[in-house]
Amino acid sequence: RNYKSPSRMKLAIFASLLAVASAFAPTPLSKPSTALNVNELEIGATAPLGVFDPFNQLTLFPEKFERRRAVERKHGRISMVAVVGMLVHNAGIEIPGMISPSNDLAFSDIPDGFTGIFAVPTLGLLQILLVAGFIEGGIWPASNYSGDYGTGYLGQTLEGEKLKFKLDLELNQGRAAMLGITGAMIQEGIQGETLAEHIANANDSIIGPAHGCILIPGIV
Repeated sequence: RNYKSPSRMKLAIFASLLAVASAFAPTPLSKPSTALNVNELEIGATAPLGVFDPFNQLTLFPEKFERRRAVERKHGRISMVAVVGMLVHNAGIEIPGMISPSNDLAFSDIPDGFTGIFAVPTLGLLQILLVAGFIEGGIWPASNYSGDYGTGYLGQTLEGEKLKFKLDLELNQGRAAMLGITGAMIQEGIQGETLAEHIANANDSIIGPAHGCILIPGIV
């Protein structure tokens, strides 16, 4: 496995930049639903930055705020799942069984990190795209800008300050996850090492757990 292939490094960096740039892609005009009874301008506006708008977009393009907030929320959710998946796989936890019995390919045979996408069979990639499209188009439609799909919070219905706190938490953790997964992909593309390999090869000046270990509280 050649993790240091220049083309793969460029692809990793390009993909991470594309994920960020897609937040500003044009979209058909539609009237989004706003199911959450919370002022969206107040969501995520926490100390010390408050409403962080360095390019004055709220004043220049107020009509675009709702969609951009929906995109930010969605990308944050996806990034949080991506970070958890990265930590789990780099900790050596793999899904049991075969991803492609016809190719005698097990889930554990798929390399960790961004380069693993090149080892997934073509039909497997198509299945991922179809499932994502089905979710995006039907189950949790992208036209619902509120981000509220009626699932509640672990079966609870939150209101008032509790709802505001959880929405702040989700948005801010999503922002951190977007930076985290983007940084991890860029690091892997530049160094040619997954997170686990990077830790295993770290120099002795790093203070923390034994080299080569990734800690997941309660699991590893």
